[in-house]
This record gives sequence, structure tokens and C-alpha cells, in this order.
Amino acid sequence: MTHSNFQTCIDACNDCAMACNYCSTACLKEPDVKMMALCIAWDMDCAAMCTTAAAAMARDSEHAAAICKLCASICQSCADECAKHTADHCQQCAKACQACVKACLEVAASEVAEAA
Repeated sequence: MTHSNFQTCIDACNDCAMACNYCSTACLKEPDVKMMALCIAWDMDCAAMCTTAAAAMARDSEHAAAICKLCASICQSCADECAKHTADHCQQCAKACQACVKACLEVAASEVAEAA
């Protein structure tokens, strides 16, 4: 796959990373920060993974499919945690994570198909 073929997923990863960074910061301002601890932790892991995945795709890394598969898994866990909270920033983050899951799984599937 070429860089341009990855663009949709790169955009989804970047959008998700931004949403996760915003969510983690907003969670720190919630009245009960302790209740948001797991959400913050997942946000941080997810943002880091999304940034890594976007960079791997931009480089057309041989490992892009594997990285995207892992990214999808982490994004799904983050989406599941964020969806438990009613705060708008958590709900928006969950949506961005779900979009990233979809895009990353498409890249992972297409890369595996190309290798076959």
C-alpha cells in the first residue's frame, strides 16, 4: 500500500489521538478524578498508539498492518471505557476511537490480503 492509500486511516488515527489527548485533559478537570483514572490511562495509551500507527503508515512501514491491528485493539478498549462515562468529551472520544478501530482494521485486512 502506498501512503495515499493509508490517508483515511492516518486521518482517523490523528483525529483519535487528538480526541484522546483532549479527553484525558478534560477528565483531569472532572470533580471525581479518581473515578476517571482508567479513562485517563486508556486515553494516554490510545493517543500514543494512534500516533505510532499514523507514523508507521506515513513511512509505509512493513509493519503497518500489525501496528494497525494493535492500534484497533487499544482503540476498542479506550472506546469501551470512554463510553461508560456521560461526559461529552468521553462520548466524543469513544466515537473517534470507534472510527479509528474501523479504519485500522481495514488497513490490517488489506495488508494481509496483499501479502497472500
